[in-house]
Parts: sequence; structure tokens; C-alpha cells
Amino acid sequence: MSTEQSLITTPLTADFLRGHLEVEETAHGLLPHRLPACARRQIPDDRLAVAEAQPSGVRLAFRTRATVIQLDTLPTKRVYLGFPPPPDGVYDLLVDGRLTAQATVRGGNLRTITDMQTQTSEFTEGPAGTAHFTDLPAGEKAIEIWLPHAEITEVIALRTDAPVEPAPDNGRRVWMHHGSSISHGSNAVFPSTIWPALAASAGGVDLINLGFGGSALIDPFTARAMRDTFADLISVKVGINVVNTDAMRLRAFAPAVHGFLDTIREGHPTTPLLVVSPILCPTHENTPGPLMPYFESGTLRFKATGDPAETVGGRLTLTIIRDVLADIVKQRAADDPNLHYLNGLDLYGEGDHAEFPLPDGLHPSPEGHRRIGENFAKLVFADNRPFATTRTG
Repeated sequence: MSTEQSLITTPLTADFLRGHLEVEETAHGLLPHRLPACARRQIPDDRLAVAEAQPSGVRLAFRTRATVIQLDTLPTKRVYLGFPPPPDGVYDLLVDGRLTAQATVRGGNLRTITDMQTQTSEFTEGPAGTAHFTDLPAGEKAIEIWLPHAEITEVIALRTDAPVEPAPDNGRRVWMHHGSSISHGSNAVFPSTIWPALAASAGGVDLINLGFGGSALIDPFTARAMRDTFADLISVKVGINVVNTDAMRLRAFAPAVHGFLDTIREGHPTTPLLVVSPILCPTHENTPGPLMPYFESGTLRFKATGDPAETVGGRLTLTIIRDVLADIVKQRAADDPNLHYLNGLDLYGEGDHAEFPLPDGLHPSPEGHRRIGENFAKLVFADNRPFATTRTG
């Protein structure tokens, strides 16, 4: 009997998934979502609709003695019209918390972006494929398979050479984080090495990543989703998307942040809550948006198109937003001792940029993700820091 014939097929259920807010049953399998259906009905554009369905931080978690694992999935891949497709998304397999194997899945659906500004796209259906993992360590072990952070992924079937069972509660605190494409993982190569995943590993917590590419826009439906989701620790990293979409002026921004925090506090009145301002981005430090994407020598890059002189009239830059967020937290912390502020420049500032520049002018490199994750762990999870607390239950 061949190895293929002797593999055990285990029906996949929501119990196998971690890091999502909701699971949709599709014609093919299970599609994890990072926003619930009530929020998805209010999404105003395809950019967020795609981003929330990309499983950044979502992973399968189970226990097994298997040394061979096969995972059937249907990915939806994205390509810009006229340019070569990006590499296939990577599936990271962790054994007892350590990255042990990686795989990709060929084929899948294709979303072709025909207009970078509007994100208008054409959709072509494609076949499912399989991620293969072999020669895994023998013996009982905890397995996590981190799904590609930038590919919509429907999980279809799990086959192994030994029985599996969903991972039990590991007793770790749950950290829910909201942010932009930087938190989503843009420019990171592997799903377990986006900066929130690295910080979560260093902090010994379970991650729910609500980082949405281009869409950290202080949306009320995102605040309500966070309000209604269990978490021991919460962080909100906002600012860059507000600037690069030119979505708000100063008059609207501060009340919107207050409202976002008010909504979260309705469901988490005493949970440690960290407000994080933007990391260094020279493109927008003192120049408002909107942001303009363009290709240079076949590489996607970004530039700011606003007029710095218009900040007098309320247009926003990252420098202004950092000051506003610091003032908001200082004001609210007088009545909310579990509210904290972290300057994004302490995560990635001038020295970090000199060492690991932003390759496209907006997003950190893989080395930049690692630096941000390391700095976050030291500044937030270490002793006497905002998240150095016991589980609230």
C-alpha cells in the first residue's frame, strides 16, 4: 500500500482554525474571515473585502504523531495587469512553536488588478492544489500551519499518516491587534514572520491579527468587531492609512479615534489597550496624501501627492497624527489606567530606516518586520510594560 493510499483524511471544521473571527462554508471548504458577516456587509470597497479575507495570522492548529501532512486548499492569487505574478504564497508549518517546514500551492483562482488606483479587478477561476509536508519529527507534537498572509485561502481537506485532533486551549493570553498593511504583512515573505506574528511568539500569546492592507481607517464596524471579540490584550495601530488615503482632516480625526476607543471599551472596559502611532515613513512624515502607486523598473513604489502647506487647513501628516494620538491617550488615561500609548518611531525610527530602508517607500522589508517585532516585544511584553499582565479570563 502506498503512502498516499494509507493517509487518513480528517474533515476540517472551525475547531482547527485559530486567529479568525468567523468561518464561511463555501462550495469548496472553509474560508476564514477576519471580520464577521455583520461588518462585511458594511465594507465600502473591494480593497477591504479582499484584505479581511486574506488570512494574515490565521493558522490551523492540531496535535498529531504524523510525519506526513497534506493540506488541500483553493487559493485566490493577485496579479497586476501587465506585470509578472508574485511568488506563490507560503504555508509555514510549525512544530511545537518552531518553523519546521514550508510549502506552496500552485494553481488557484486569479484576481487581476486592472487599475491600481481603484483596485478594479477581473476574476478567473482556477483549480485547488495541495501543500505537502514530509519527514516531520516523530512523536506527539503540536502543529500549526500558518496560511499565506496575502492569499485568500479556502481550506478543503487535511490528510495525514496518523490521526489528528484540534489543539486544546494552550492557556496563553489572546492578543488582538488592528493595523494597516504593515500589520497585515506587506513585504514580509512568510506568514509566521510578519511583525505581529514575531511579536506574539516572543510574548507567548495567541494572535488575532486585524491588520488590513490599506484599510486601517477607524471604521466603526471594525471597532464593533473588536468590541465583540474576546481578547486579553488589545492594540490599535492607526494613522498611515488615514494619511495616504487623505480620508480625514484634523477636525474629524480626533473625534473618530475617541469613538473607536469608546466602542472597544464597551466590550473590554479594563483590558490592557495600547494605541500605537505610525512607524517612520519619510514619504508621509510631513507631506499629506493621497498616496500615488507607480511602477519603477518593474517594482511597485509609492509617493505622496499632497501639499505640505495645506496642513494649516487641517490636512494630516504622520507627524501631526503622532501628536494627536499621544494627546488623546494622555487625556483618556486620567480615567483609564489600562490605556497606553506607544510612539511608532520607537518601533521603527530613523536608525532602523537607515539600516533597513522601506523598499517601496511605504512598507518594511522582511528585516524591517523582524526589527519591529523585536522592538514591540521589548517595549510591550517585557516586565513592567503594558502587556506584562496575567490572563484576565
